[in-house]
Formats: sequence, C-alpha cells, structure tokens
Amino acid sequence: MEVIAKSYRHTKSLRRLFVTGVAMLSLSGCVGSGMDFLSEAKVDRSVATGTVPQTPPSTDTLSDEMTVRNAVTSADVHRLEGQPLPWANASTGSAGVIDTIVENNESGQVCRQFRTTRHSYVGIAKFYGKTCLVGGGNWQLLSFQPES
Repeated sequence: MEVIAKSYRHTKSLRRLFVTGVAMLSLSGCVGSGMDFLSEAKVDRSVATGTVPQTPPSTDTLSDEMTVRNAVTSADVHRLEGQPLPWANASTGSAGVIDTIVENNESGQVCRQFRTTRHSYVGIAKFYGKTCLVGGGNWQLLSFQPES
C-alpha cells in the first residue's frame, strides 16, 4: 500500500511556535527601549518655551465694545428698572443682552458698570465692563472683560 497523504500536524505546531517567538522578540524591544509604563515618567526640564504675545483686540471686538458702550450710555437707567436691554451690531453680526446696569457718582464722576452677553460667530460669552462720563459729555469705556 502506498501513502498518498502526508500529515502536517508536526509542521503546524512548529509554525505556531515560530510565529509566537517572533512576536515575543519584537515586543520585547518596546519594553527594553524605555516604553516601560510601570516606571515614573521623567520630565525634560532643559526645554523652555516663551510666552505668547498678547494680540490686540480685533476690529470686530472693538466694534462690539463700542456698540455695547453706546447701548449702556444711552439707556435710561431709572426707566429700565432692572429690565434686560438687548443690543445688536449689524457690522459684525454679534448681539447680546445687557442684564445689569448700575450707575454711581461716588467720586464726582458719573460711571456705569454693566454685565452683558455677546453672541458672535466665535460663540456665546459673558462680559462685564465699566464706562464713565468724561469731559465734553463723552463716555469712555474703561473696561470690557470676559467673565471667568
């Protein structure tokens, strides 16, 4: 009788052993080369970065600030009685609501402090600010800062 089929049972197990050995050897290089996740990470203190220079406000931001200033300064504070005051800037597409305006005359100068929202293409943000009446009957915006 002649054998026409050969058994590959022994060669299959040798092939698996070879593939497993190659995989273990390639992974052992990762552990040995500093990718050990169990040890503490070391920070390279020799690298230093500079500070990012503060960019001046954009023309859209300045335009929105002036629009809010005009709304705050032209409002009749006594008539509002705590009611919200909407504003919109057609040139930038921004809009918002001034929810608080407080007028004081503590140092002989009329000032108004306010809180507002600004809905713009960048997103929605809350701001607070202060504007005061200066010589010649003009209002000067002293601050316009985002709430944090």
